[in-house]
Amino acid sequence: MPPFVESEPAGSAAPLRIHAWSGPRNVSTALMYSFAQRADTRVVDEPLYGPYLELTGAVHPGRDELLEVLDTDARRIIDTVLLGPYDRPVVFFKQMAHHLVGIDWSFLDQGVHVLLVRDPREVLTTLVRQLPEPTLRDTGLDLQIQLLEHLEARGQEPPVLDAREVLLDPPAVLAELCRRLGIPFDPAMLSWPAGARPEDGPWAPHWYQAVHRSTGFAPYRPKREAPPDHVLPLLETCRPLYERLYRSAIKAPAS
Repeated sequence: MPPFVESEPAGSAAPLRIHAWSGPRNVSTALMYSFAQRADTRVVDEPLYGPYLELTGAVHPGRDELLEVLDTDARRIIDTVLLGPYDRPVVFFKQMAHHLVGIDWSFLDQGVHVLLVRDPREVLTTLVRQLPEPTLRDTGLDLQIQLLEHLEARGQEPPVLDAREVLLDPPAVLAELCRRLGIPFDPAMLSWPAGARPEDGPWAPHWYQAVHRSTGFAPYRPKREAPPDHVLPLLETCRPLYERLYRSAIKAPAS
């Protein structure tokens, strides 16, 4: 059991389990840091990364070193981490949608879910720095659509966050997200200390440099850089998937 998971007091209620399903480069780590500022919340960083790497053979930065330290048993992770005990009433799981490949989805019924998206043009512009030949699977958009349809069929209406909308007005968008999740908004969610967190996954040195320099949500600035030509066909594939999700996104009041 990871060190940040502690036993619940006897007779206590099960925590609210919030799964935020993102793709890469979607301000997902900043959102995890935001929820980590809440006194009522524990955060867990990408618990299904190990099974994903082992099952898919995906070539990610530090893959071999990560597989030496990550648990790759999805069933054990589901039982002990995703459905395990916690000592606070809320637990926030930062998740990547593409990590859902090849595992049992039944645990989804015991949590609430958020979909976090970002304009694929902005995603691909930066993703190619870590994954020079990205695929649709790497963006997570296809799995986010499948997940949305799965949850809607089971009576859930997961909130959708868009990275741009969050950055345009963090207090308003996060307050609305908290309302939909049934928890109070905490202004502490708007800032955090610079540097790493103890919950960071061991992949943090490859991906988290910018968020480690941050102390809150950076103001939104559109990217001037264009994606390289070789990912433009992927961008065209991603665009309608993103637009379908963006239609349901919580909007900043001024956007």
